[in-house]
Amino acid sequence: MFTNWKIFAVNHQKTFNVHINTMCYCQIKANLRRLKTQLPLTRNYSSPPGVGLAGIAERKEVLTCIAARDRLLTRNSSGLENARLHVCTGIVGRDVKSLHSIINPPVAKIRNIGIMAHIDAGKTTTTERILYYSGYTRSLGDVDDGDTVTDFMAQERERGITIQSAAVTLDWKGYRINLIDTPGHVDFTLEVERCLRVLEGAVAVFDASAGVEGLTVAQTLTVWRQADKHRIPRICFLNKMDKTGASFDYAVESIREKLKAKPLILQLPIGEARTFQGVVDVVNKEKLVWNSNSDDGKDFERKPLSEASDAELLKETIEARNSLIEQFFVAYICTSAVADLDDEFADLVLGEFSENFDLVPAEKLQAAVRRVTLAQAAVPVLCGSALKNKGVQPLLDAVTTYLPSPEECQYGFLQWYKGDLCALAFKVLHDKQRGPLVFLRIYSGALTPQLAIHNINRNCTTATGDTIVSSKSSALAAARRAGRGEGKHGKKGEAESLLLAGVEIPEPVFFCTIEPPSVAKQPDLDHALERLQREDPSLKVKLDPDSGQTVLCGMGELHIEIIHDRIKREYGLETYLGPLQVAYRETILNSVRATDTLDRVLGDKRHFVRAELEVRPAEEPCAVATIEYADCVGEDLLQASREAIESAIHSACLQGPLLGSPVQDVAMTLHSLEIHPGTSTTMVTACISRCIQKALKKADKQVLEPLMSLEVTVSREHLSPVLADLAQRRGNIQEIQSRQDNKVVIGFVPLAEIMGYSTVLRTLTSGSATFALELSTYQAMSPQDQSTLLNRRSGLAHVL
Repeated sequence: MFTNWKIFAVNHQKTFNVHINTMCYCQIKANLRRLKTQLPLTRNYSSPPGVGLAGIAERKEVLTCIAARDRLLTRNSSGLENARLHVCTGIVGRDVKSLHSIINPPVAKIRNIGIMAHIDAGKTTTTERILYYSGYTRSLGDVDDGDTVTDFMAQERERGITIQSAAVTLDWKGYRINLIDTPGHVDFTLEVERCLRVLEGAVAVFDASAGVEGLTVAQTLTVWRQADKHRIPRICFLNKMDKTGASFDYAVESIREKLKAKPLILQLPIGEARTFQGVVDVVNKEKLVWNSNSDDGKDFERKPLSEASDAELLKETIEARNSLIEQFFVAYICTSAVADLDDEFADLVLGEFSENFDLVPAEKLQAAVRRVTLAQAAVPVLCGSALKNKGVQPLLDAVTTYLPSPEECQYGFLQWYKGDLCALAFKVLHDKQRGPLVFLRIYSGALTPQLAIHNINRNCTTATGDTIVSSKSSALAAARRAGRGEGKHGKKGEAESLLLAGVEIPEPVFFCTIEPPSVAKQPDLDHALERLQREDPSLKVKLDPDSGQTVLCGMGELHIEIIHDRIKREYGLETYLGPLQVAYRETILNSVRATDTLDRVLGDKRHFVRAELEVRPAEEPCAVATIEYADCVGEDLLQASREAIESAIHSACLQGPLLGSPVQDVAMTLHSLEIHPGTSTTMVTACISRCIQKALKKADKQVLEPLMSLEVTVSREHLSPVLADLAQRRGNIQEIQSRQDNKVVIGFVPLAEIMGYSTVLRTLTSGSATFALELSTYQAMSPQDQSTLLNRRSGLAHVL
């Protein structure tokens, strides 16, 4: 079972086998022996928060030891018998611990979590406080100052936003927490998706002054749905309780209504907005008040609530606690899933504590909260202010108390590997000195120095979403155990389909041409774009076959702007971008049949293919064309040519007949296929591709344009001009909500009409409004709008 995040340097060579090197453990041992006689190592992994590296940062040996610890390869329980690890020791305070216990804590003491939310909810600030209170850092970073740990890119520090996810490892009260800070901007949704894919738990951060609505309901819902898809237990942290307009009750209600989640209130705020002082622990009936004279928030008092000094607060807490217990009881009666989990707690409530819920022990209530959280039947809710250094330590306690360890998560595919190596490459970075660095999530087995590994997905270096195993034979053995084999029409064995579910890569919605400063720099640009694509799978680079220009495809204006800036800063290339254009799609409106014959003689060999197929609108929306085969098409023939057929479909659907845009929402049926012996698969692909293109040209065609979900938060006095402007942009207003003194306009607008909207919105509202966009769907253009687009793009269509 995986226990830690690790980064590995991957060979550039295009080969199945990638060798991984790790630091020699003996070097660590030598460093520790020197330290034992020179200086005690004050970073105590089981010590209270705040004990860090203060006073020893100048010691090169200590830094070497700590850096080496952070680079060591983590093994699961099946790979712990390394003698060198057992004989190495670490000096922690006055204790002497085995290096193994420091580097590899018990799996039950590990939490792999992510921090997720919409933009400006305070994710990075919360992460920064977590790192500080755990002793990972010795000073508090600030997003506005550009000195936070996880915002490491220059673009992140300048803009004050998170662009790339960042992974850090920290320790808290005997627990090892591997934490990932994820982006909140919609252009970087893939970063959130690929990180959630490999996590066991998450902390969802909300702006308490805005709740779920905030800057964007759409983005909050998106990250929440991503967590639902991967079945990730969550804790909700209502941040910014000190902010003007903060409302704990409103934020909790918005979680219930907008996210359809069941909030479990574990804390109450002591005051709101300017009067916010601390929080009440509902489970333990204690108040936590932070010292107003403390600059860093380390000092706070935890006191039991008393009738004498906290009468009103105690009354509210008891009511909240009883309500929490009642929630479990009602859920037990009404929901079979919770009933199966909480027989023990129900017996307590119905038995000895039925007359007085106030006597239910805190540890029993915590255990019940944990069970329900792990079952994703409800979400614990805590509150605080990360910027004002309040409420973060209890949040860390909640992470260790309520979120799962790796061994508590079940992965069905592990039974097929029988302890062999199975890992997922979920992120790739490029380091100037070390080259490509790959983040792996290890689900089973172990990695050892100099181990040759096998990439199931492809015959190349590792990319995001690739599944890594120890060997090809291991993959075949797992496939046999899973009972996968030959299917209908001679489907090939699925050894190479025994893959971990990677990440769903969204299709780009913007594109533009990119050119180097000179022809001589084109190879350098190609090299930079190749690396950036490996890091960011949502970035697509195409070559326009007509003009020979390089086309850059991205998720939004900001996405492409960041890529352009990175090429300049990291690779020293002053590139030129063409006008930003919308990535349209195409489809068909009726069914059409077509036939094609390819008959050629190359050298002394004749290649002959004849195909007949039907292209029709798909019954359900689909980005990739589906293919069916008539009964008359022989299974033996398909078994030999299936790969060529699928390649033909893929290539033919890349270029539609109207704009040269990708074709979607189509289905195909291959009615007949004749191939002479000795015909190459390349000829099969070419014939079928030509046949598909003939059919597409004969059909009635339709352009699809990206439709964006839009949310604008604007003051009442500026509402009218904003609505009038959206009407001119073909906007469709769905709802106008009231949120305190502002109005929230929710609707849809075509992407083509929204480019440059930020500048216009600032002008209309004197800079007071905010907006957020997210791709909703592709919709058919009206005949008039389609005709206008085709006339404008005539002769200038870019092939994607």
